[in-house]
Amino acid sequence: MPTETSPPVSLNEIGQIAITVSDLARSQQFYEHTLGMKLLFNAGNMAFFQCGSVRVMLGPPEPGKAVHPSQTILYFRVPDIHATHAALFAAGVAFVQAPQMVARMKDHELWLAFLRDPDGHPIAVMSEMPLQEEPAR
Repeated sequence: MPTETSPPVSLNEIGQIAITVSDLARSQQFYEHTLGMKLLFNAGNMAFFQCGSVRVMLGPPEPGKAVHPSQTILYFRVPDIHATHAALFAAGVAFVQAPQMVARMKDHELWLAFLRDPDGHPIAVMSEMPLQEEPAR
C-alpha cells in the first residue's frame, strides 16, 4: 500500500509486447521478412523480435482459447511513410487505409497508414513529416 513517503508508480518504458498468433511460422515470416524486425530467438512455441528498444513476442493463445484480433493497435514510427507504404504494398501487404495526413502541427504533419498482420491484428505505420506548403488558391 503506498504511503506519503513512497515514490509514485511511473510506468514509462515498455519492455515487451506479446501478440497472440494462430500460426507461429506464418506470423514469424510476416514480422521478420515483411516488416523487417530482427529475430532474436525462438523459445518453444514463441518467437522474440527486437523492435527499437522494445521486444515483441509472438506466441499461441492459452490452451483452449482462440486468437482474436486485438483492439490494441501497434504504431510503428517510420521516417518516410510513403516509401514504407510502397515497399510493404510491393511485398503483398494489403492496407486497410493508405497513408493520409491526420493532423497538421506547428512544425510537422502526422501521417498514418493501417494494415493487419496474418491474424488480423491492426498495425499502423506513422510518420511525422516536414510541413508541406499548402497549395495556392
